[in-house]
Amino acid sequence: MTTTDTILPTGRGSGLPASLTPARIERLAARVSASPDAARVTTHAPYTGVPLADLPVSTPDDVEDAFARAHTAQKSWAATPIAQRKKILLRFHDLVLARQDEALDLMQAENGKTRRDAFLEVVDIGIVSRYYARTAAKHLSPKRRRGAIPLLTHTTELRHPKGVVAVVSPWNYPLSMAASDVIAALMAGNAVVQKPDTQTALTALWSLDLMHEAGLPADVWQMVIGRGSSIGGALMDNADYMMFTGSTATGRQIARDAGERLIGASLELGGKNAMLVLDDADIDKAADGAIAACFPSAGQLCVSIERLYVAESIRDKFVAAFVARTEKLTMGAAYDYSVDVGSLTTASQLKTVTEHVDDAVTKGATVLAGGKARPDLGPLFYEPTILTDITYDMTLYDHETFGPVVSIYSFRDDEEALALANSTQYGLNASVWSRNAARGRAVAARVHAGTVNINEAFAAAWGSIDAPMGGMGDSGLGRRHGADGILKYTEAQTVAHQRIQGFTPPARISPETWAVLLTNALKVMKAAGMR
Repeated sequence: MTTTDTILPTGRGSGLPASLTPARIERLAARVSASPDAARVTTHAPYTGVPLADLPVSTPDDVEDAFARAHTAQKSWAATPIAQRKKILLRFHDLVLARQDEALDLMQAENGKTRRDAFLEVVDIGIVSRYYARTAAKHLSPKRRRGAIPLLTHTTELRHPKGVVAVVSPWNYPLSMAASDVIAALMAGNAVVQKPDTQTALTALWSLDLMHEAGLPADVWQMVIGRGSSIGGALMDNADYMMFTGSTATGRQIARDAGERLIGASLELGGKNAMLVLDDADIDKAADGAIAACFPSAGQLCVSIERLYVAESIRDKFVAAFVARTEKLTMGAAYDYSVDVGSLTTASQLKTVTEHVDDAVTKGATVLAGGKARPDLGPLFYEPTILTDITYDMTLYDHETFGPVVSIYSFRDDEEALALANSTQYGLNASVWSRNAARGRAVAARVHAGTVNINEAFAAAWGSIDAPMGGMGDSGLGRRHGADGILKYTEAQTVAHQRIQGFTPPARISPETWAVLLTNALKVMKAAGMR
């Protein structure tokens, strides 16, 4: 494992980027929906542990007030033509790309990821903004549906916004997860009240600031800050729909609460994602792919790989190639593109990663690379780690680590590989490597996961923005991206106009005769191949 010197600009004299001035942070913090005398919370920079932001904390009453304003604003926003919403989204797209350095500094300062990983979030928001700006009209337009009686029933499906959507977004991808779900909800005509994770709230507030600069009316998108235990109930009680990204345990509770209120919910939850390296895989490409699959954002990625299954016949060669590449990765804190792996984000996450690895080693696991924290680089750094000889009694065998840790297993044939990959309650993402495209697709189709990538880690499926993305099993409910990603924020309404009397017999025809006529009509329609 190689390291770089810690490169920290001296903005504000505390190792933060020069762009993060006190005035700028205060301006962003002022966008939080909270009372003037609100309690405050301080966040800290993962690279160094120094104080970063002083943020107001929202109360349940603040959340109630935000929803009240959002409901009022939503009515006029829903009446805004889609063409006007599109213009705002495309201006937001341009602003994000033009001012990306501001976002990159914020993401690194709050999350601790590398600039390379932060840049991918900028790309993601650019793609999502453009996609929904240019496809929303098609997704939301009235659709003619086949009527009850051919030619005589005119049936139309309409789409109406849900109202005010609550979005709870996580800290690991502070721009992508803060803005992408909101973009679809806004384009569908909803207002949004969002609770970003406090640790990365500045990045979320930055996206809100840019959306207002792009022309979004006041109160259509608002943000509240606070613990879920404090304001989560107010969010659920007032929401017309809930979008949540986070842990499976919390997701289950949200699903129960949403069910009690009879509102919809979309939940992207945990994962224990598998990568299958089949016996005909290109070893060098698969080893490169494993680096990209396991260690981006220090492994703090819902779709990253934590279980790596390799065909026995190529295991030794693959492991050697993967370990060699891992040991060449550079670690460090730098607000430029010079390092490969950054820091974990929170002390609790470092604790989890350390405990998982130590537990495995104590019970007989072998460390092939990494395996320890790096306080010499910063308080929350942990080396990219490869383990083998993993057994059922080890915590990380079936629990999500959410860090730069991957376990290697072997298999004899495709059937065993699939059985191993599917031996989990999770089902978020997977990766399959094979030189044979048909074989790779056949194996991928049998993996229990919402997205499966062939000869790629996760970016291929994630970046296919026209296709749905989400989890099976304990990895969640609902989908983001594609038509599903915007239609979930709408209510479907069927309007049927009957040109003649419907299925009730006319006055001069007896019920028995009418039944015979309808029966014969149904037979004719079947014979004619009609749906």
